[in-house]
Amino acid sequence: MSKTILITGAASGFGKIAAFKLAAMGHHVIATTQVYPQMSDLIREAGEKGLELTVDKLDVTNSRDIAYILKKYDIDILISNAGVMEGGPIAEQPLELVRAMFDVNVFGGLELAQGFIKKFVQQKKGKIVFTSSMGGLWTVPYVAAYCASKHALEAIAEGLKTELAPFNIKIATCNPGVFGTGFNDRGADSIGRWYDPEVNFTPASAFDGVADALANQLDPESMADVIVNVALDAQPNFRNVHPKETEDFVKQLQSEAWAAKS
Repeated sequence: MSKTILITGAASGFGKIAAFKLAAMGHHVIATTQVYPQMSDLIREAGEKGLELTVDKLDVTNSRDIAYILKKYDIDILISNAGVMEGGPIAEQPLELVRAMFDVNVFGGLELAQGFIKKFVQQKKGKIVFTSSMGGLWTVPYVAAYCASKHALEAIAEGLKTELAPFNIKIATCNPGVFGTGFNDRGADSIGRWYDPEVNFTPASAFDGVADALANQLDPESMADVIVNVALDAQPNFRNVHPKETEDFVKQLQSEAWAAKS
C-alpha cells in the first residue's frame, strides 16, 4: 500500500537517496530542502531519473516554514533526517556553533515532530523515523557537541516511543556509522573556520587522525536502505545501528564505560 512520506534534509546524503528509493517504489514522497536552490537541483535530478516526487522548502529552524508544511500536508510517515555537524574541541568551541547545532538537530526536529504528532493522534496512527548517529550512543572526541545533540535526540525519541504507544504512533531511530555522504567531511572542515593553533590551546596534532578516518567512509546506499526499511516496516526495531560492526563497537564501548576511570 502506498504511503505518504515526508523527508527533511533531502537535498543530499541519506535523505536524497531514501527519497529516490521510496519514490521508485511508488510511494508519495515529499522531499524537503533547506533553501530554494536545493529544491531546483532536486527537482532536476528526480526528473532525470524519471521519478515523481513532491519537492518543497523546509528549514527546520524556521517556524514559518514548519507551520506552512504542517498546514499543507497530511502524511503517514515522517523521516526526520535534517542535521548539521560542527566539529572541534568542546572545551573551546564557540557556543553559538553549539546552539546552532541544537537548533537544527534537536529543537527544529522536535518542533516539526510535535506538529505532525497532533495529526497522528487524530489519525490514531503514524510513524516518525529520526536519523540519529552512532554519536548519539557514544561520544567521539572533537565532535562532542554534535554527539551531545544526538544524545538529546535519542532521549527525545525514546520518550516519544513510550508516551505515544497508546496512540498507535511508532517511533524509531537510525544510527549511521561513518558513511561517505559529505556530511562528515563538512563537519571536519568546519573546524578551520574558527580554530587557530596560535590562539587555541588544543594542539593541531589532536586532529591528525581525522584524514585517515574520513578516507575509509562507507557507501551510503546501504544506510539509506536501512532508513527505507525502517520507515516501511510495520513493527521496526526502535534502534537501528548500521553497519553491524558499528553496532558491536558501540555496545562494547557502552559496556566498558561502566569500568572507566575519570
